[in-house]
Amino acid sequence: MASSRGFVWWCAMAGTGASVKMIRCAVKCGGQQQHVVVAARGDRRSPAIAAPPPATVRMPGRVLCCGMRSRGADLAGVEMAPGPQPQGGVSGLFRGPRSSPRYSRVRATVTVDPEDIPLEKVQAKSSGSVLPYVGVACLGAILFGYHLGVVNGALEYLAKDLGIAENAVLQGWVVSTTLAGATAGSFTGGALADKFGRTRTFILDAIPLAVGAFLSATAHDVRTMIIGRLLAGIGIGISSALVPLYISEISPTEIRGALGSVNQLFICIGILAALVAGLPLAGNPAWWRTMFGISIVPSILLALGMAVSPESPRWLFQQGKLSQAETAIKKLYGREKVAEVMYDLKAASQGSSEPDAGWLDLFSKRYWKVVSVGAAMFLFQQLAGINAVVYYSTSVFRSAGIASDVAASALVGAANVFGTMIASSLMDKQGRKSLLITSFSGMAASMLLLSLSFTWKALAPYSGPLAVAGTVLYVLSFALGAGPVPALLLPEIFASRIRAKAVALSLGMHWVSNFFIGLYFLSVVNKFGISTVYLGFASVCALAVVYIAGNVVETKGRSLEEIERALSSAS
Repeated sequence: MASSRGFVWWCAMAGTGASVKMIRCAVKCGGQQQHVVVAARGDRRSPAIAAPPPATVRMPGRVLCCGMRSRGADLAGVEMAPGPQPQGGVSGLFRGPRSSPRYSRVRATVTVDPEDIPLEKVQAKSSGSVLPYVGVACLGAILFGYHLGVVNGALEYLAKDLGIAENAVLQGWVVSTTLAGATAGSFTGGALADKFGRTRTFILDAIPLAVGAFLSATAHDVRTMIIGRLLAGIGIGISSALVPLYISEISPTEIRGALGSVNQLFICIGILAALVAGLPLAGNPAWWRTMFGISIVPSILLALGMAVSPESPRWLFQQGKLSQAETAIKKLYGREKVAEVMYDLKAASQGSSEPDAGWLDLFSKRYWKVVSVGAAMFLFQQLAGINAVVYYSTSVFRSAGIASDVAASALVGAANVFGTMIASSLMDKQGRKSLLITSFSGMAASMLLLSLSFTWKALAPYSGPLAVAGTVLYVLSFALGAGPVPALLLPEIFASRIRAKAVALSLGMHWVSNFFIGLYFLSVVNKFGISTVYLGFASVCALAVVYIAGNVVETKGRSLEEIERALSSAS
């Protein structure tokens, strides 16, 4: 890094207490004119940067010298000393208040690194938009929800067609094989995302999603159905890790919470679409094949959309592909945000040239605490009972005497969508932690109501309406925080070098617990009764509230780089 010391120039600051945050000035050093940026605060010394300026530099405030203007900010780091008034016509450049101008001498160091002080960190307004690319990524979230929910209404009808109507174990495997595949996919997704990038991994992910849907739709024996469900599960496992990771890495800080919760919103839309798609089954038992085949279309659209979407600038920066990172930033936010975002990325990586973490690094003392929080969030999310409600709401409503059980399940899906929309509007206002506590508290109360509705004889005449009301309230509470926040919070709290693998590990916990709940829920209900099971879910929700209050950090309004630096310094 070249530098030149010892030059002196004159600047005047009009009026008492005038200050300037960043100054760009043309000076002569060694017989050559150079453009210098000076950042100043107080009287501490600070290097200044020599960088070729844009054709026009506009900074709001009072004219100071050489066309520079004051932004009314504190001085940041140059030595100011009183000096004599310069000769010639220089004084005519200053337009101060009624008091006489004061002149100061500035000594500075010229350094040819334009990123040491971010001149463009003036928070220029973005001219780009990330929304189209968030929308493309959310096709993965729709498929996530659809493949989870499609079996709910179709199970009874496909069981008859495949000859397993009397075999509860094989029916359980049809449900749970997807979850087993998703467990493997979630771990694979992190490694693929680190190796090939986010967008290429999305394109690869479309293959098992489409093939799995095709095999499920055309299956004439249970083996083909299970293979199809397994492939679809691998696909949704990869996308479950990839969608929140990609969205968090391309979203602007000020709306990252809202966009991150859109992931959960589209999962809910996928579940709702699967429940609504099951409505024609009563009149057309063979409709279940069409239900599975529909999901081929968004799989193809996901691959096509990601082929034209920008790669994550953070991943490109980590790979040393700086020019490609700048191109991606231009596409996402506009040309005027390039310097600001690149500065943030460089600041986050400064002092660390470490490669991406290996799997064993996640269990090291340095990272284990934050990784355990991520895993615990998904463990609580699943053990609180949400997927038991989604998978078997039709059966529960039927046992409670609800005539239109499929319609009741569709109502549950609508409640999930509505609650997630509310959460999206609150995410960047209330914060992640407060929404989590409110959500799990509401879920505990709802599960307690459900448990009592099946236990108290006095409530027996109302058990049907109470089952629907309690389930809807539970799903609304879930959608306010326990649903959207974990997938949003994890990419925020994990350091960049462990982010993809740590998200994958946490989601692996999600899918493992999800698998066992899907496989054994009906058996546990048959053994202990639905009331006891719901009481157990309520206890898990109460325990989650205590854990979150003591261990989860608030990330609202902070960039991923700021969060990473804060957690690194705290560890």
